[in-house]
Amino acid sequence: MKKIIRQHTIIAVRSIAMFTFFLLVFSGKSFAQDASQTSGLDKLLASYYTIKDAMVAGNNIAASESAVSFAKNINDLTNHLISKVNVQALVKNATSIAEAKDIQLQRQFFVSFSSDMIEIARALKMSSQPVFVQYCSMKKANWLSNEKDIKNPYYGTSMLSCGILSDTIK
Repeated sequence: MKKIIRQHTIIAVRSIAMFTFFLLVFSGKSFAQDASQTSGLDKLLASYYTIKDAMVAGNNIAASESAVSFAKNINDLTNHLISKVNVQALVKNATSIAEAKDIQLQRQFFVSFSSDMIEIARALKMSSQPVFVQYCSMKKANWLSNEKDIKNPYYGTSMLSCGILSDTIK
């Protein structure tokens, strides 16, 4: 009986710890961000946009180089606003984009990469400018943009303006 109670207590403590962790990570807006943190997040977002723009242009080499730069930028980020799990997911996806030689394969990795970035952009103030979340119904995937005009990274020039503005993060 004592063993069962102890197991339930351990589970409850772990649950509370996990809840507290997620609360701290995803409520970053409620904590003031200093200038260096904002600068690092802004740089990270700009690095993401560079990958997105390479996808729009259908330039697999630029996408690969930009993904390498993104991975370096996120590893240089010295704040604790982004959880280690999210950093690892972003680095994994950026590395997959960097290593892929085919633009179609890079675009497949870009789906989960964008999903992770959107989650972070919604949790943290990454830029003083609005961040636009756009959606492609053909791919059933979102991406971030620094402009309202649709430039679809999943289909590039073949369907450049296919998509909608689904949200604005301010």
